Amino acid sequence: MRGRRLLALPLLAAVLTGCGIRATEVPTDFGAAPSRVQCSLAEPDVSTQSSRGLPVQVFLLCGSSLVAVDRTVRVPDGTADSARRVLVAQGLLDELTATPSPSEQEAGYTTDVRGGMTVAGPRRGDPEDTLRLSSSPGDLTSYALAQIVCTFSDSAAAEGDGSVILGGPGDDRLRRYQCTDEVRARPGSRQPPSAEITGG
Repeated sequence: MRGRRLLALPLLAAVLTGCGIRATEVPTDFGAAPSRVQCSLAEPDVSTQSSRGLPVQVFLLCGSSLVAVDRTVRVPDGTADSARRVLVAQGLLDELTATPSPSEQEAGYTTDVRGGMTVAGPRRGDPEDTLRLSSSPGDLTSYALAQIVCTFSDSAAAEGDGSVILGGPGDDRLRRYQCTDEVRARPGSRQPPSAEITGG
């Protein structure tokens, strides 16, 4: 009986060896594991919230979608509503053009809105809630336009229904833009829905 067991051991070892995963010549080095989950901040970024002001959210790019992050903008007390809208819009635009913080960059956040852009209120004949950018909305990348529209529409710079009327420095027709779930999910391929303002 003992002899049979001894004879079975080599056979068992051969079977177990054949059932394993075969060695491969294909390289399997995929680099170091990511230090942080994509588009997820482990904790609030103190550097972006250190200054006192009006709490707002701006939409940055992360992966292939828009993601809201917390910011603050400064608006002096007693500012009239018409001027307040423009100040909030400019503050939001400044936050969109700013380079994301180191922790945000590590998590994959970027912005496509270029620096130096300004925003002004309506001209004579424009609807009172018009915001005119120093660059024509039609000249912006689809990503930048989506960032601006979604950020403005989710703020005190927008109308009560969440839409925002944008124009440029020239005589192009004003358009009323909306931020939708599809735009947030695919800003590169989905232009914000818009309609021409015939009275502008």
